[in-house]
Amino acid sequence: MKTRTARARRASALLVTTGAVLATGALSAPAQAAATTAPAAAPAAAAKKPSIAAKGGYTMKNGRTTYSKAADTRRSTGSTTKIMTARVVLAQPKLNLNRKVKVQKAYSDYIVRNTASSARLIVGDKVTVRQLLYGMMLPSGCDAAYALADTFGSGSSRSARVKSFIGKMNAQARTLGLKNTHFDSFDGIGKGKNYSTPRDLTKLAADAMKNSTFRSVVGTRSTKQKVTTKSGGYRYMNWSNTNPLLGAYSGTTGVKTGSGPEAKYCLVFAATRGGKTVTGTVLASTSAAKRTADAKKLLGHAFSA
Repeated sequence: MKTRTARARRASALLVTTGAVLATGALSAPAQAAATTAPAAAPAAAAKKPSIAAKGGYTMKNGRTTYSKAADTRRSTGSTTKIMTARVVLAQPKLNLNRKVKVQKAYSDYIVRNTASSARLIVGDKVTVRQLLYGMMLPSGCDAAYALADTFGSGSSRSARVKSFIGKMNAQARTLGLKNTHFDSFDGIGKGKNYSTPRDLTKLAADAMKNSTFRSVVGTRSTKQKVTTKSGGYRYMNWSNTNPLLGAYSGTTGVKTGSGPEAKYCLVFAATRGGKTVTGTVLASTSAAKRTADAKKLLGHAFSA
């Protein structure tokens, strides 16, 4: 009897001890296993889509869309058209950037007739193709754009050469798959059929930026170029870039401003930070200051996305 009583007491003590251990959580392996299978915390909310004054906008980072507002709506492009003008020139076979082009009176007359932006080229001067690219892309010289179209178009007359060059612009647009883009001018001063979209212009800019000469030109804030005068002497041309992001937004590498009664205020832009490149476009913003603010908003949003 004493033996059975002692065994019963020991069994009772063991049950009490085991219960205490379970109650205090000393055997916690099952709880730890449960913790490891719990769902992960939800990712942080995506950056809020910015509000811009422009009627259309689009950005992509390393080829991926990060913002879209009426991205495929066709609008007048103003001088952002000159991106394609430069793209066509730089695609010419066996291009000689040091080739000299004589400035014709027709280029000057065109500027006066259209009250257009100018590189202030002097009739009779000889400027290189490279210098014409600077004169077109920095101060947005329509005279420089005219000179390039006249030089690289085909035909026996100036009008035929310009028409040929614009044909090359549209052919290049088709090659790049820009389905909502059409040009009827070399500089954006068209006849109502010069249009593109934020998405198409962004794609065009991204393609153009693959060319080292294009990148060098559009990334230049100002330049002083020595050109040959009619008498055989020389003069210096000073051109400053109309792109307000250069030097004001860290990492900016280009690209081109545009404006006009129909186009309003446009800006195609690109910037690189930490190995990531953002390219974008705003079309039909309400002022020069607003288009800059729009671009900065979209760049900030894209880099944080």
